This record gives sequence, C-alpha cells and structure tokens, in this order.
Amino acid sequence: MIRFLIQKEFLQIRRNWFLPRLIVMFPIMMMCVMPWVMNQEIKNIRIDVVDNDRSTHSQQLVHRIEASNYFVFNGQQPSYKAALKDIETSKSDIVLVIPPHYSRDLKNGKQPQLLIAANAVNGTKGSIGTAYLSQIVTSLPAAIATQPSTLYLYNKHLNYKVFMIPALFAILLMLMTGFLPALNIVSEKELGTIEQINVTPVSKWPFILAKLIPYWLIALFLISVCLLLSWLIYGITCQGNLLLVYLLAMLLALFFSSLGLIISNYSETMQQAIFVMWFFVVCMMLLSGLFTPTRSMPSFAYLTTYINPMHYFIDAIRTVFVRGGTLSSIAHQLVALCLISSFMGVWAVVSYKKNS
Repeated sequence: MIRFLIQKEFLQIRRNWFLPRLIVMFPIMMMCVMPWVMNQEIKNIRIDVVDNDRSTHSQQLVHRIEASNYFVFNGQQPSYKAALKDIETSKSDIVLVIPPHYSRDLKNGKQPQLLIAANAVNGTKGSIGTAYLSQIVTSLPAAIATQPSTLYLYNKHLNYKVFMIPALFAILLMLMTGFLPALNIVSEKELGTIEQINVTPVSKWPFILAKLIPYWLIALFLISVCLLLSWLIYGITCQGNLLLVYLLAMLLALFFSSLGLIISNYSETMQQAIFVMWFFVVCMMLLSGLFTPTRSMPSFAYLTTYINPMHYFIDAIRTVFVRGGTLSSIAHQLVALCLISSFMGVWAVVSYKKNS
C-alpha cells in the first residue's frame, strides 16, 4: 500500500511544472552565488594565553586582552599543547603564546616573536580575531616593533567559502524539505483531493510516511548536487566521512519535513502555511550560528540553541566537512538531532486528522 502512496506523491511532483525545475535549479543557483556574498562581523572571540615569560610586561599584555571587548578570556594554559586541545574541542578560538624572555628582549631592543594560533574554520573569525589581537600586541609602548607569528588551523588560507558551504547545505534542506511538505497536505485540502484519501482504509502512519519519504530522497539529491558543485566550482571537498554528511542531512530532512507536515495539518490555506513556516524558518536560521557564532548572541538568545536542530546540524556538518571529524566528534549532535526529529515525526502523525 505504501508503495502506491509514494508513487502518487512522485506523480504529483512530476506533474507540477514548477517543482521539478525548482528542485534542480535551486541548489545550483545557491552554490554558484551564495558562497561569494556571505560575510559577517565577529565578536566575543574566545582566547587562551600561554605565558612562558611570567614577567610584568607579559602580564600587562594579558590584562589588556582581558579588558578588550572583542575577546572572551578563557584563562592561561600551561602549554601550547593544552591550549591547542581547547581549539580542537571548540572551547577556544585563538591561542596567544608569549615566548620566554619576552620582557628581557623588549628591554634590549629586540623583537620577540609571539605566536597567534587561530581556529580558521571560520576564515572571517580567524582573520579578524588575529587582527584584533595583533593590534593589542603592537599597541603596548614597549612592543611597537614586535612582529607576531600567526598559525591558522584547518582553514589555512582564510577562505570564507570553506565555512559557508556547509551552511548552505542546511539552508537548502530547510527550504526544500520544509516548505514543500508544508504546502503538500494543505494544497490537497484546497483542491478537495484529501477527502479521497480520508474515505479509504489507509491509516495515518503509512499516509504520513508516504508524504515524508519523497522529501528524504530529495534531500539526498540536494546534498549530492551540493557536494559535486563544491568540488567542481571551488575545489572544496569534505575532509571527513561522506556517510556522516548524508546521515546528518537525513536527520535534518526528517525534522523539517515533519515540521512542514505538522504546519500543513493545522493550516487551512496555503498562505497560512507559508507564513507560519517562514516564521519558524527565520527564527531557527538566525539563532543557529549559521552566519555568526552563537557566542555573539545575548545569553537569553543563546539558550534557544539547545532546542534548535539547525544549531546541532551546522555544528556537526562543519566538524565533519571542514575539520574531518569522526562519529565520536559529533555524537552529542547526532543524539540531539535523532531525539528532536523523532519527536517531530511522531507529532506529524498524531496531528493528522483523518475524517471519514
């Protein structure tokens, strides 16, 4: 039975003159245009300091960093290895290493070399954060001639496209697997064809599952097109396991397709469904860390990230795509996505009212 229901959904999509073109052209246009135009300001950069000098001058430098409005001072680490571990676990964004004899070299008129190691997965965040820190270092009267040495991690060329392309995966999945299901049932309500299903012995579970499966397959197609275009146009490839990328995409597609069907179940007109869906989409997108780091948000807004599946997806997809993370690196994001998506899937079934 479910096979014929799925066949019906694909026939409806194919017979619509606009949807097949949208499914093919939209990811192509997004991948060709959006990576070139996305750019944002960065604030609240988390920094670790490794002070190997422990002198008055080095402490003055540390205090100036603490007083800066651009940085969140995580504290001093005993070694560069410990500080680098904070970057690898996303607890810190930049590490400043003050060399031994820093104060003595300044007094002798030499140029001590400071090391700035920045997490440049977000190229803009890494470059701007490094520029802020360099200004603080060179602003000290005794350190005018100091030339910092900078080491970028993961995204060595500060290519902002490396950071934004995984975010485009989330936008495409959100729009295509969210809005299309949101318009599905409500459009059948307006046309009156839903009554033909309501008078059949088809239960709610097969009916809703048949509505969801086509959009999961569309999600796989979208991700495949995006990965191919990322390689062909920008030369950017996934550093981790591609199976993890597809797994994350399927979980996000499950959430948004379920959300779309829930909104469709409660809506009476397509206009109402579009407005409600747009409200949730904009809120989740802006509060997810897609464009700007979530640490830049006020504390009350940051709390919303704990229930925002977009936040978990973007954090996990960037870990896999850019850093080459493994399954253990994104375990808690996967668990969160599974729980939220499963809850929404059950809600989509329960909320459907089958009137005979």
